Amino acid sequence: MEKRIIHTIKNIAALFFVNLLVACNSIDQLPQATLHPSKTTDIDSYRYLIGAGDSVNIFVYGNPEVSGSFIVRPDGMITTSLVEDIPVSGRTPTELARDIEEVLGTYLRDPIVTVTVGGFVGPFSEQIRVIGEAAQPLAINYKKNMTLLDVMITVGGLTEFADGNDAVLVRIENGVQKQYPLAIDDLIKSGDISANVDMLPGDIIIVPETWF
Repeated sequence: MEKRIIHTIKNIAALFFVNLLVACNSIDQLPQATLHPSKTTDIDSYRYLIGAGDSVNIFVYGNPEVSGSFIVRPDGMITTSLVEDIPVSGRTPTELARDIEEVLGTYLRDPIVTVTVGGFVGPFSEQIRVIGEAAQPLAINYKKNMTLLDVMITVGGLTEFADGNDAVLVRIENGVQKQYPLAIDDLIKSGDISANVDMLPGDIIIVPETWF
């Protein structure tokens, strides 16, 4: 109970401080962040997309001098020995291989390219974010057939102050941001497996604090 009181007091104090700063200063409002939708619309259509921080291994058959391993830069591009600034983020390895074949066709005759990926960071649009009263709020790399239970295991469950049954899942569908209720307490505390749901790349889970 003492921990709960201290936790609540800290939250109230932080909110009061923010409101005080706003009242004392004329602050322009920033535009709302743009949420980029995932290309995955259902669990069966998932294909891994390359993202910044991934290691991209490019093998050009018969041309080892233009083959190699490259780290995707924060701007989503790589630079090879022949071509600078090849955009790779948001593409599947197969799509990238075909793109590189087209580019290398300017320098080589009928190039055959194979692309493999390591690191598996992926673009932000494909990551699942868990915020609020999770034990370890994280951005998680999506894996095919991942469920809410898998996500909760990854973030270490909820804090003792979490209101898991009032949690919300935010998902973009057909360009529209939608919210769905989650019953996380029922799932991980009561073992109600019917509360488990499929996750999709780009999902955001918001876990509020309970006030009781």
